[in-house]
Amino acid sequence: MSNLKKTKINNDLKISHLQHEAQYYDMIVFCHLRWQFVYQRPQHIISRMAETMKILLIEEPLYEASLSHTGNLIIVNEMLHVLQPNVKDIEAIAGIIPVYVKNKNVAAGWFYSASFCPLLESFDFDTIVYDCMDELSLFKGAPVHLIDQEKYLMATADIIFTGGKSLYESKKQFHSKVYCFPSSVDEQHFAKALNGITVAADISNLPSPIVGYYGVIDERIDLELLHETAQKLPNVSFVMIGPLAKIEEADLPKEANIHYLGMKSYNELPHYLKAFDIAMMPFALNDATKYISPTKTLEYMAAGKPIISTKIIDVVRDYSICVSLIETADEFCDAIQFLMDKTDRFSMELEYFKILKKTSWDNTVEKMKLIIKTFAK
Repeated sequence: MSNLKKTKINNDLKISHLQHEAQYYDMIVFCHLRWQFVYQRPQHIISRMAETMKILLIEEPLYEASLSHTGNLIIVNEMLHVLQPNVKDIEAIAGIIPVYVKNKNVAAGWFYSASFCPLLESFDFDTIVYDCMDELSLFKGAPVHLIDQEKYLMATADIIFTGGKSLYESKKQFHSKVYCFPSSVDEQHFAKALNGITVAADISNLPSPIVGYYGVIDERIDLELLHETAQKLPNVSFVMIGPLAKIEEADLPKEANIHYLGMKSYNELPHYLKAFDIAMMPFALNDATKYISPTKTLEYMAAGKPIISTKIIDVVRDYSICVSLIETADEFCDAIQFLMDKTDRFSMELEYFKILKKTSWDNTVEKMKLIIKTFAK
């Protein structure tokens, strides 16, 4: 499992450690998630925004005193660059911005985390967007001052987007222009699991049935529930795909039928989904999951997989008609047995079809652009 914490690097990306000329950008994005980490909401939205705007996405600092350059500039494509600042803290990013950004007046500033608030004064943004995808102040290790920073960001922002209905209900109390955009899906990508693609080699020889999860493995996963269920069903293979965050390998339950396959790229995921008999979302019900709206729900649907989930508020509200909802290990076991033996796949797939036809990342981004256009100064 030593590769669990390793982040895969896309060989197609170019990483520059050299001095380069500052460039003009139409949008600056501030993101707490690494572009080359798990492919999720920021990557889906910003890559589509970059079809018509030149964008610089700034990550949280990665400080290495031994390196003399100010940061790594990742050239995703001509219209999308990612800056990994080599400075001690977020405040210090202000000192290197002129090295990379030529214009102080920028059409749009887009925030995924309020922790970047100290950089607001480095730019004159025409429009400020806060795309709130998680309640970060409730995550493990979150700094206390993040709550105050978010209050400041919301007071400054022109527009707030939220990644789910629970977040929307929370944020609309504090701002007049809040719009709910639940995470969407690239249906064609995950529907590849329904056709003749090959199953990934490291899952192909595991005994069936396979109950699988992919995503970050952190404090949001109910490891005790997973462990107890695996003990009760020794003939079922439980597969966990993804990197560890804020927990250690020693925290993971160890059973012969629990398999940790490490992090996989976005392009590899359909090859793993194809092997799943059932897809699972074994989230703990805690502060960190109170407002989440898991992107993978729709991705599992696009791959045609039966889904078992704990009772996350937004999953219960939106998908209870076609997702098996559980609380205990016994209920988890019963759901697995039922889905393997008695599930009505036609009815399940019909409900999936109804849900999926209403959403796509392309449509989400187009609607966001229309809203931003009305705020353009």
